[in-house]
Order: sequence, then C-alpha cells, then structure tokens
Amino acid sequence: MTPLRGRVVVVTGASGGVGRAVVRELGSRGARVALIARGTTGLGAAAVDVGVEGGSAQVFEADVADYDQVRRAGERIEAEMGPISVWINTAFSSVFAKFTDISPDEYVRTTEVTYLGYVWGTKVALDLMGPRNAGAIVQAGSALSQRGIPLQSAYCGAKHAIKGFTESVRTELLADGSGIHITLVQLPALNTPQFDWVLSKLRRHPQPVPPIYQPEVAARAIVYAAEHPERKEYWVGASTAATLLAQRVAPALVDRYVARTGIRSQQTDERPPTGISNLWRPADEARDYGAHGAFNHRSHAHSPQVWLSQHRGPLLLALAGAAAAALATLRRPKR
Repeated sequence: MTPLRGRVVVVTGASGGVGRAVVRELGSRGARVALIARGTTGLGAAAVDVGVEGGSAQVFEADVADYDQVRRAGERIEAEMGPISVWINTAFSSVFAKFTDISPDEYVRTTEVTYLGYVWGTKVALDLMGPRNAGAIVQAGSALSQRGIPLQSAYCGAKHAIKGFTESVRTELLADGSGIHITLVQLPALNTPQFDWVLSKLRRHPQPVPPIYQPEVAARAIVYAAEHPERKEYWVGASTAATLLAQRVAPALVDRYVARTGIRSQQTDERPPTGISNLWRPADEARDYGAHGAFNHRSHAHSPQVWLSQHRGPLLLALAGAAAAALATLRRPKR
C-alpha cells in the first residue's frame, strides 16, 4: 500500500503544469487531494483527473499571494477533508523580459506569487501540522535557484529566495526536534503551459532551455519526495545536475556562457507570444490548459537523475563499500 493512500495532500498551483501532473500522480496513489489554484475551469478538470486515476479531490479557490486566502483554504481543508499529511507548493507566475522592461508592480506581483506563495503555504501548513507534530512540506524548486539566467530575473530571484527560506525553516525544525519534514525538489526545464500563459514582453515566443522534460517526470519526483521527506533536496534532470556542478566549479565561465546563449535559447522562431498572461488573473478561468505545453515533440519522458537522486545514499554506500574492498585487496600481502 502506498504511504499516501487515504491521506490528505494539499497542492497549490494544482490546475495546470507541474501541479496538474502532481495531482494526477497523487490520484494514482489513492490520495485525497486538496486542489488550490485560481482558475475554476482548470481546477474542475484537475479534480476529474484525480478521480480518474483512483483518488478523490476537492477544489479550494485561492490566490497564494494572499495569506488570508491561503489560511482560509487550509482551515477549510482540515474541516472538510481531515488532517493534512502533506502540503506541496508548486504555484508560480512570472514575466519573460529584461529586468529593465519589468514594471515595479509586475515585479512585486511575481515575487508575491512565486516566493511569498510558498512562504504562506509553508506557514499555514506548519500551523496546522504543529499540534500533531507530524507532516511533510514539499517545495517545487528549480535549477534556476542555483543559476540565474537572462529574461527571468523575477522568477530566478524568487527561486533563490525559496531555497534560502526552506533551508532556514528546515534548520529550525531540526533544532526543535520536530516530526515535521520539509524538502526541496530542484526541477529542470519542463514542457508546461508556463510558456503559453506567463506574461511575455519578448518579440518571439518563449521556450524552455533544452533539455526539456515532461511534467510527469517532475510529478513522480515530487510525490516520491512527499513519501520520503527526510531528505534535504532532490534533483531532477541532467540540466539540473549540470547547473549545480558548473555553478560550483566555474561560476565566471557560466556567466559568460549564459550571457552569450541565454537570450536566444529561450525564444523560438515558430510563432509570436500568445498575448495571454496569468500574472494578475488566472489564464485557465474559462479554458483548461492541462499539464503539458507546446513542446511535446522535444521533451523527455524519463530522467535517470531522478533515480540517482532518490538512491544517492545507498549508491554512495555501495561505491564506498566497493572502494574499501578494492583497497583491502591492494593492501593484502602477496603470497
């Protein structure tokens, strides 16, 4: 039996993209899923998806940038569905543009949704889980929390903030000897509706930087993290691992490389921007976008790095054991 069967799991940003893929995965595990987002059509379709996969779902409309709305949603979930076992934060919005082209209001709004949305979700989750001293919080992070790139300063800043915030909260929980765990899943470029509905001021249609992965790859990693929240961090995708390594080894070279390639690699010549924006209002109020974006033909359905991240402890022990055995063989006196 899956550890999440029958458990109440909250997902913010549940109506589309990674959040939509996550709720489907949770449905297949038999979870009882509380869906938080703004778009009514997307939320309704997501609830149907959960049921089709074998779980059950309820919809709770809320703007994660508004603490009071998140608080009310959390209290309603516990009153109507029962104690929350897992809270998963995936909601975000952003602006594709050079920093100098983003207005102060747009920057504030992006930060409120993409960073403070995680802060408010985490705070509500801890307040509700605290009396039981049990539960897990999973943050959907990004490789861009390690390496900022052009045209995404607002998003990169928020993801850097989420990493620092999560590390601080984790150490506080450890200091208190808490039974509540918080973990971070660092995601790569994904084929989600983000590139169709995030505000863009570019002349060409935005695209993820290859290699691109399907949102189900992220969903499987996030749900695994929800079942094994004791780990500090999980990495998804070759690009994420490469980013982490390159940034630590040669940050100055990475700066030059990203400056030379980053702007062009995030735009496609295939079509102009859609003109749709979910920054101030939901894009899926009247239309369901689902989990996938427009790049299915270029996206990977699997990631070896997910397995490596999940089995890093046993793998390192096995390698250490093999090394010790080899060393003992070398040191064994010859007869």
